[in-house]
Amino acid sequence: MLIKPFSTTGIGSLPYTDPEEACRNVLETFDIPFWPQLPRLSFREWMIPQYSEGMPYVKIDPKKETICIDRSKSDELERFYESYEDNSRIAISEDYAKGLHTFLRIVKQRFKFLKGHITGPLTFTLGLKDTEGRLVYFDEELREIALMLLKAKIRWQVDVLKQFADEVIIFIDEPILSALGSSAYLGVNPGEAMRLIEETANTVKEAGGISGIHCCGNADWPSVLKSSVDILNFDAYGYFDALSIYHSEVRGFLEKGGYLAWGIVPTTDAIKDESFYSIKKRFSYGIEKLSKSIPSDLILSRMILTPSCGTGSRSIEETEKIFQLLIRMEEAFA
Repeated sequence: MLIKPFSTTGIGSLPYTDPEEACRNVLETFDIPFWPQLPRLSFREWMIPQYSEGMPYVKIDPKKETICIDRSKSDELERFYESYEDNSRIAISEDYAKGLHTFLRIVKQRFKFLKGHITGPLTFTLGLKDTEGRLVYFDEELREIALMLLKAKIRWQVDVLKQFADEVIIFIDEPILSALGSSAYLGVNPGEAMRLIEETANTVKEAGGISGIHCCGNADWPSVLKSSVDILNFDAYGYFDALSIYHSEVRGFLEKGGYLAWGIVPTTDAIKDESFYSIKKRFSYGIEKLSKSIPSDLILSRMILTPSCGTGSRSIEETEKIFQLLIRMEEAFA
């Protein structure tokens, strides 16, 4: 795996409601194109619903924008086990990912890299409740089934994207990592959390892909950096200092072949006040600070540029500003 330094890619969600417009924008903008998630188009394209198709007991109401586990459908678990094999592929249908299926239809050339994404098993199971309000994570069997489901969707995704790319990158989106340890998630065992992430990352690799993890907040960075993920995508705009204190772990991660994907352009309200020069200054500060502990050529050679998170909550105008800032950053540093 050799990714050109300062290559650009995105996180996933975009504010468009026209799938073709979203796909063409991505294909024209990024070095590593990705299929767009379109949460404004349908509730089914939100983080949890998008990958819930095929989950036993799942009940989704797009009109009310609700999703839960309803155990009254008693035979669904048995049917899931009967149909599942070690290397199962479970598709993400067009009803749940219009951006993905449009992307596959309009891609006309072969790329060196394409990127897909999966909601991570922690975020998925800690974001999905049953009808009694209990989180799926705390049901050991359903937690394992959710992991099996997500693995099958990873394998399918790598297969379909490999039709158009030499290499497929899959980001495991785990925003919930930033909340672990808080009062709401005290029952989450850190070792179990990392097992779920490790198994997911290994599935990406076994399917022939490159594994990345995205967290747009703070996290247990030493554990993540010691995992088998190939790319760590972090919010370099808002949380650089929180990661940089673990410089020895970062160095080890880079030396073993990992890449840091710097989410340097903000996708929060901060984007309204930022310019190319202010972003460039912040980015230069980060490189300079990290270079005190890590050789700068190592940092710069293992560098990817991204927005800090998805832009699904921003306006189209703000999204285009974010994209243009990212392009200018690549031009300035590459």
